[in-house]
Amino acid sequence: MVARGRPDNAMPHLAAAVIAVLAVLRGSAEAQPSPGYYPSSMVRSMPFSQPYSILWGPQHQSLSPDQTALTLWLDRSSGSGFKSKRAYRTGYFGVSMKVQPGYTAGVNTAFYLSNTEVYPGYHDEIDLELLGTIPGEPYTLQTNVYVRGTGDSRPIVGREMRFHLWFDPAADYHHYAVLWNPDEIVFLVDDVPVRRYQKKVEATFPEREMWAYGSVWDASDWATDAGRYRADYRYQPFVSGFRDFKVSGCEVGAPASCRPVPAGPSGGGLSVQQGAAMRWAQQRSMVYYYCQDGSKDRSNYPEC
Repeated sequence: MVARGRPDNAMPHLAAAVIAVLAVLRGSAEAQPSPGYYPSSMVRSMPFSQPYSILWGPQHQSLSPDQTALTLWLDRSSGSGFKSKRAYRTGYFGVSMKVQPGYTAGVNTAFYLSNTEVYPGYHDEIDLELLGTIPGEPYTLQTNVYVRGTGDSRPIVGREMRFHLWFDPAADYHHYAVLWNPDEIVFLVDDVPVRRYQKKVEATFPEREMWAYGSVWDASDWATDAGRYRADYRYQPFVSGFRDFKVSGCEVGAPASCRPVPAGPSGGGLSVQQGAAMRWAQQRSMVYYYCQDGSKDRSNYPEC
């Protein structure tokens, strides 16, 4: 008996169709999901000199004529940095950044909150850092929280979560933000929450006033593969771009009625849709989480 069905020459076409469908499904799974809520849209962009001023390395900065874009670079002689003119107790702090392709090992392009100048040796800090790399390897986005000197202690007690992002940070500008509220810190990339750090234990949450900073500097001792690869100044200058400056927060001395940008659309925490987007980002892109590091002294991390 001869089976009736598709002729043999149809099988390659069927296989090709199946492969095409799988490719579409795979692409859909990789596409950045919509968080459904966009905190950056609630804060207007400002010219650089409105919220910020140059802190160090003025000869390694270039500001566009309309003050909407700042370029910082690192070479053998120096890096560069800027600082907000005001201190805040809570708020939304965002900036779009683009880093340099190629060999950038050891180079740290940072956007962060800190009060180290007021509390030296006992400071608080909230970090977003793009850590340089070697050709063929992705940039690492490091998020971190230091509380009351844990970044000044020996050994340092960091609370790092790291990502290999779903895009190339050197290919275009993307928006990176910290949303610091009294009960949680949300780290956002293009409005997708990538990390939520909640106030579970009072001693592990920053509550003192902080300033916003940006910088490019040499972190060769630890930034790339724990210091295995260092900055190579044959490739200098290492250039990073900053634009779309957004700051909205409760300054020191603000009335009790001041309310920062909410983390979610209901005015409270993250929505269900935001939570799903964060799970997608962590499942796809997270490469390190300090609470899962068995080498850590757990007594230093009661929130875990």
